[in-house]
Amino acid sequence: MNKTQIKEIISRQRTFFYTGATLDISFRLDALRRLKTCIQVHKEDISRAVQADLGKSAFESYMCETGLVLNEITYMLRHAKSLSKEKTVRTPLSQFHSRSYKKPSPYGVVLLMSPWNYPFLLTMEPLVDALAAGNTAVIKPSAYSPHTSQIVSRIIEECFPPEYAAVVTGGREENTCLLEEHFDYIFFTGSQAVGREVMKKASDNLTPITLELGGKSPCIVDKTADLQLAARRIIFGKFLNCGQTCVAPDYIFCDADIKDALLAELKKQALTQFGNVPFANPDYGKIINQKHFDRILGLIDPSKVVLGGNSLPDSLKIEPTIMNSVSFEDPVMQQEIFGPVLPILTYQSLDDAIKKLNSMPHPLALYLFTKNKENARKVTSRCGFGGGCINDTVIHLATTEMGFGGFGESGMGSYHGREGFCTFSHSKSIVDKKLWLDLPMRYQPYKRIHDKLIHLFLR
Repeated sequence: MNKTQIKEIISRQRTFFYTGATLDISFRLDALRRLKTCIQVHKEDISRAVQADLGKSAFESYMCETGLVLNEITYMLRHAKSLSKEKTVRTPLSQFHSRSYKKPSPYGVVLLMSPWNYPFLLTMEPLVDALAAGNTAVIKPSAYSPHTSQIVSRIIEECFPPEYAAVVTGGREENTCLLEEHFDYIFFTGSQAVGREVMKKASDNLTPITLELGGKSPCIVDKTADLQLAARRIIFGKFLNCGQTCVAPDYIFCDADIKDALLAELKKQALTQFGNVPFANPDYGKIINQKHFDRILGLIDPSKVVLGGNSLPDSLKIEPTIMNSVSFEDPVMQQEIFGPVLPILTYQSLDDAIKKLNSMPHPLALYLFTKNKENARKVTSRCGFGGGCINDTVIHLATTEMGFGGFGESGMGSYHGREGFCTFSHSKSIVDKKLWLDLPMRYQPYKRIHDKLIHLFLR
C-alpha cells in the first residue's frame, strides 16, 4: 500500500469519526458482535495461519491467542455500556450550584501496530478495546507473520467498512508512512528499539501513545519455594511459543543454596513437557525467521549448556535449552533473549538480589517463587516491574480484570478490560453550572467580605 492510499484511509476514517456514528454505544456493541462471530467462523483458519507463522499447535493457538481475544470481546459486550457512561463526581461548595462529571470520549482515529510473536492476539485485542471505546482504527500487523496478517485482513474486511477499521500490510516502508501521518492515538507493541522510534514520530504531532515493550523479566526462586511446582511452571512459561513471549521468564535468579536442586527439577520438567526429542513433539513450535534464529543461537554458550542446545536450521527450531553458571556479564544477559534459552544465575541473599534487579532496566514482568509472605511483600514492593506472579508465570496477562503493561524501559500505559477502554478514551472533565444562582464574589471589584468568603470556601 502506497502513501497516497494510506492518506486516503486516514482521511476517510476521520470524516467517518466526525459523523458521530461511533459515539452510539449500540453501534459499538453491534461491531463487537460481528467481530466475535467472524472470529468464531474463522477459528480454524486462524489456527492454521498461526501454525504456519510460528508452528503453534491448535491448542496453544486457541489458549494463547483466539480464546483470549474472544474473552476480551465478551468482557466489552458486558461492560462497554457502563464504562461509556458519564460519571458524576462531587462538586465543591465554591461551585454551588453545579453538576460536575467525567465524560469518557474516544480519541478519534487510532493506529494499532502489532508484533509477530502473538500475531492474532496482539493485533485484535487492542482493536477490541479501541472499538469499544468508540474509535476508528488503522491496523498494522507485522510483516514477519504474513499468514496471520492475511487472516486478520480478511476478518476485518468481512466485518467493517474501511472508513471504520482497515488493515495496512507491508513492512518498514509502510510503517514509516503511517508514522508520518497524524493520528489521534498510537498503540504500539514490539521491541524497545522500534518503540523509541514510534515515540519520536508521535512527538512530532504530540500524539498520545501506549508502548507495550519487553525486557529481561527475572524469575526469582528463594530457598523456601516448592521447587517441583516452580520448575513445572517456569518451564511452561519460558518455553511457551518457544520463548517468544514478551513476559516469558527471561532468566532464573535463585538462591545459591537451592540452585542444584532446582536445576534437577527443571531438567525433569523439560523432559516431561517436551519429551526426550523435542523436535519430534508436534506441539513444539519454531523461531519466527532466520534472523532471530541466528541471533538466539549466538546467545548460547555450549560450555554452559546443561540441557538442549541443539537446533534444526532447515525448520528454524531450537531445543528447550538451559544454561548453568551464567553471570550478568555473559552475552545471553546483554539483551532480551526472546527464545527457548533459560540461563540460571544465583544470589547470596534476597536483599542482594533486589539491589541487583533495581540497578537494571525495569522489566515488563517479574516472577517470584516463595512460601515466605514477607519475601513476597518485599520483592513486590521494592522492585520495579510492569506486572507478574507469585508462584506462577505468565498468567497475569490472561485476565480482563487487571491492566497489562510496563513502565520505563518496558513501556508505558496498559490495556485489557476496563484499563483497555480507558486507554483508548479521553476523560473530559465538565462542570454544568446552573443559571439561577451566580455568586458575585469571584468578580471584581473585590470586597472585604469576599476575602472572608474565599477563605471559607477554599481551605
